[in-house]
Amino acid sequence: MAKRPGSTSLSDDRPVRLGRLVAAHGIRGEVKVRSYGDRPANLTVLPQANLVDAAGGVRPVSLLRGRVQGSHAILALAGVQDRNGAEALVGCELVVARSALPPLPPGEYYWHDLLGLTVRTEGGRELGRVTAIHATGAHDVLAVGGGAREYLLPYLAAFVVRQDAHELIMRLPPGLLEMND
Repeated sequence: MAKRPGSTSLSDDRPVRLGRLVAAHGIRGEVKVRSYGDRPANLTVLPQANLVDAAGGVRPVSLLRGRVQGSHAILALAGVQDRNGAEALVGCELVVARSALPPLPPGEYYWHDLLGLTVRTEGGRELGRVTAIHATGAHDVLAVGGGAREYLLPYLAAFVVRQDAHELIMRLPPGLLEMND
């Protein structure tokens, strides 16, 4: 999660990818999850979620317990009894329905709300669509792609002119786009 001007609506049930199972942890069936957000602790309180494998198969799971270790969440999932069971899940993504997410305070958003937005300059130049978001510590950076070109743009309130559910208009510092060429 990060800060942004505006608000978000929780009115739909789109699937939201929260993290990826990256390793088995220990011998009792726990899994190590890399969160796609900046708060892995949020993953430790989900009562239920779905695991989606590389082929698109969906498996509902219940969380028995969870904790944070470093930058990852360590989760115990119902039905996963040992290391072999946990290893079989590595690579799956942890997914929930949009409506299952807790509401955010004003000025915060979930990253997936930005994915797919069309990004334009204040002058009307279309730069592409948001394809990824990177947390840098200081601020988030949007990866904006269009064709063969990708721009890395700082996502700061000072640069956002207007944002809605489909479009992000930005006032970028002179020379920033040229640095990405």
